[in-house]
Amino acid sequence: MRFLGVLLLFISHGAQAASIAYFYDGDTVRIEDYGQTFKLRITDIDAPERNQSYGLKSRRALMKLCSNTTISYQVIGLDKYQRKLGKLQCNQQDAGLYMVQSGHAWFAEHYSTDHALLLTQQQAQQAKLGLWKAEKPTPPWVWRKNHPHATAK
Repeated sequence: MRFLGVLLLFISHGAQAASIAYFYDGDTVRIEDYGQTFKLRITDIDAPERNQSYGLKSRRALMKLCSNTTISYQVIGLDKYQRKLGKLQCNQQDAGLYMVQSGHAWFAEHYSTDHALLLTQQQAQQAKLGLWKAEKPTPPWVWRKNHPHATAK
């Protein structure tokens, strides 16, 4: 009986009409779902901050993928800022994979075990896609360390 309740919750969750209310940057969005509003930090990736070089382009790439389309998400935990962590799909496409594949975000190797994304990142680098057009793009974790007061979580 308990298993059936969890299964029904998961099925109804997938059928909800969730929407993205705001794009903070290329890896964090505000989701509105059945009157509930929360930040979702996409797992496995780290996108440039808005104030960082390439940050606005990264944000626009996620906006283009996810605006005015069907979205679904799966929350898997919380981060140190109390944002929900999870997967985001836009128009049945994994947003994290898209962002790395198109060169708009880094694979977050310190926090992820999805090493297929590392290969995807290497392919984007070799093709000089997105942020990889720059000779030495600054990873967001390095940028945040050097600009501790420039990011609002």
